[in-house]
Amino acid sequence: MTLLFACGGTAAADAGVADYGGGCVLDSGNRAATIDALRFRCSPEQQDQLFHEAAPGAVPRGVTSGWVVRPGYIQGITPAFWIGKTFATGPDGGPLTNRVTGLDIAAWPANIYRGTALLDGRPAWVLDYTPSPTPQVHDEVREVSPGVWYGYSWWLGEVNTLLLTFVVATP
Repeated sequence: MTLLFACGGTAAADAGVADYGGGCVLDSGNRAATIDALRFRCSPEQQDQLFHEAAPGAVPRGVTSGWVVRPGYIQGITPAFWIGKTFATGPDGGPLTNRVTGLDIAAWPANIYRGTALLDGRPAWVLDYTPSPTPQVHDEVREVSPGVWYGYSWWLGEVNTLLLTFVVATP
């Protein structure tokens, strides 16, 4: 089993587990536990650390579920508006749409490609929303555990503003 992340804390690399402390545990064998940790147990500093330590990983493919992580106060209302993304990608990226509302409507098209993260200047998968109604939005993701991507959503302008962080994962 190959780990896609390193850990600044203790890790049982042979078991595919990275423990950042305080319940922030990425388990390559348990996608649901990893998503739960990212959403509810990892501090913002731990989330930033694990993103920084991760390689871009594989490009997301197919239908993914999604959750807003930060700011926490919008987690409860987000599912009424956004439930994930659908990626029609090959190994180097491609088009995607966001899955919006409980009706799973395809909206806000974008393209994903290898690029540089605004957060730390390292390689990441960049989601370019130029074809959408909000071309100023820029997302960047890295695969922090197999089938789980952690990302940042930015509003590009004179000063780039962090809008939120999110998780997308394959079933």
